Amino acid sequence: MGVGGAEYLQYAYRLIDRCLAAAGSESYCSPTDVRECPTAEEGQVVAYFVVERRAIVPSEGPAAEPVPEGFEAGDPIGDWSYFSEGCYDITPLNPPPSPGEVFSYFQRLPLPQLTTQHQPPGDGLSGLPTIFYTDSPTTQTFTVDIRGFTVTIEATAEQFTWHTGDATGQIITTDPGRPYPDHTIEHSYRSGTYTAYLTVTWGATFSVDGSAPADVPGTTTTDGPPVTFDVLQARPVLTNPYD
Repeated sequence: MGVGGAEYLQYAYRLIDRCLAAAGSESYCSPTDVRECPTAEEGQVVAYFVVERRAIVPSEGPAAEPVPEGFEAGDPIGDWSYFSEGCYDITPLNPPPSPGEVFSYFQRLPLPQLTTQHQPPGDGLSGLPTIFYTDSPTTQTFTVDIRGFTVTIEATAEQFTWHTGDATGQIITTDPGRPYPDHTIEHSYRSGTYTAYLTVTWGATFSVDGSAPADVPGTTTTDGPPVTFDVLQARPVLTNPYD
């Protein structure tokens, strides 16, 4: 709109779902009352919306409604009201998910809780190191829908924190360990009863509608189920070889 050649904005507009726009009207959103839009081209988002508008204080020129004292340019001065409805190309209003948006989904994914395995199984012996490892999956693929975009998230276990259950606290590794004789993670205990568990730090990459993978900007963690075991004290006993 213009006055004397000067352009100024009198209204703010918004697109909303037609059912929300007429929530108090019965049958407005009847299942048989489907509003179809032309088939969108690849990468294009077209949907049916109600357009509402409300008056705002313009930067120059007369306002559509009286301006209360103290209001400045851009302040709303009216209620939302129906303006029009139809099919609209909202592609510019619906950009692909940002890395930060994907990270918020990544934090809420049901990532695996890795199980702690130990050797020897059952009770251990003081003086004989206890071997730790996990044989749970260390990668997981998820496909989620974010605002109509298909996002594939590839989660990978990047760090393993083994809570040993004794005063030494933790062992931090970048591998899941292996069983004997190829073991890489071990810990010596005094005699007693201990509860150990594994915290895994997960990182991920993501792709949107088949795009090249990008890094998810952040990590999240999961705690595996605890495992309790006894460590026994082995005592030498002299015997008579002739008995």
